Amino acid sequence: MNEVSFIKKNEKRWKDFELYLAGKKAMDADKLAQLYIELTDDLAFSKTFFARSKTTKYLNQLTLKAHALIFKRRKQKKNRILQFFRYDYPLALYNNRRNIYYSFLAFAIAVFVGVVSLQHNQDFVRMILGDGYVDMTLENIEKGKPMAVYASENPVVMFFSIAWNNIKVSFYIFTMGILLVYGSVLILLYNGVMLGTFQYFLITKGVGVDSFYAIWLHGTMEITAIVIAGGAGIAMGRGFLLPGTLPRITALKQKGKEGAVIIAGLIPFFIYAAFIESFLTRHYDKSFLMDSILIAFSVLIIITYFFVYPYLLNRKIKKL
Repeated sequence: MNEVSFIKKNEKRWKDFELYLAGKKAMDADKLAQLYIELTDDLAFSKTFFARSKTTKYLNQLTLKAHALIFKRRKQKKNRILQFFRYDYPLALYNNRRNIYYSFLAFAIAVFVGVVSLQHNQDFVRMILGDGYVDMTLENIEKGKPMAVYASENPVVMFFSIAWNNIKVSFYIFTMGILLVYGSVLILLYNGVMLGTFQYFLITKGVGVDSFYAIWLHGTMEITAIVIAGGAGIAMGRGFLLPGTLPRITALKQKGKEGAVIIAGLIPFFIYAAFIESFLTRHYDKSFLMDSILIAFSVLIIITYFFVYPYLLNRKIKKL
């Protein structure tokens, strides 16, 4: 094999390793180990047949960097979280963007169904939310505190309870994707119907503005994160249903790993939403201007980090 053929055959693999070393490409431990072994084999081959070529010097440098990263650089562990949110997580979002879009579509349709159902049947809200919750809300409206439910508990206890519950719900939505997509979609539909029904119910009672700020102050981030978790579940289910050229189990495992990355990355956003709901939502009526600013800030984070940044990062990597 001549040097040109050798380079053409292995160039893509070397480039992948470069991207990983630069922190711009995610790679599991097994794949990393395999690539490292292949890289050292390539170096040995190049030293044997092209000892003084630029290819050999390049492979030698690449191997030294890889060795330093894998076996010597313990500082990498300290930077792992930063690398995760800077590269691994945004790329996982981008790779599963279609499934996330499907999740948003399913949720939006469910919200619409909840609104229309309540318009045609006033008892629908009791079917979805239960008599106890509806009666409590009506009592709060009569007292002039329609969203008092958000101030009914100690804020610290409420924070931990809400954060933990939302993380559990996101994991549940994701794992239900194993039921051939339908599990995740059904949970999304139920939550969407519940949100649409509750929001429109409050509008019909003349407290639409209060309900909007109280719900979306924390709900902007919380609901978005839950819908993205639904996208991870859909991705896993589709991996099994539509494996492409991969064996079904392999595709399922691959999408399952990507989905797990997405769920793990949602944790700080659930904590952010839980903090707002526990400590700030109870004071939503103090300043609608500040509420609007905080909602706009959450929207900015969502658009920038979950959608724009993954797209730009993927385009940047493709140009390398």
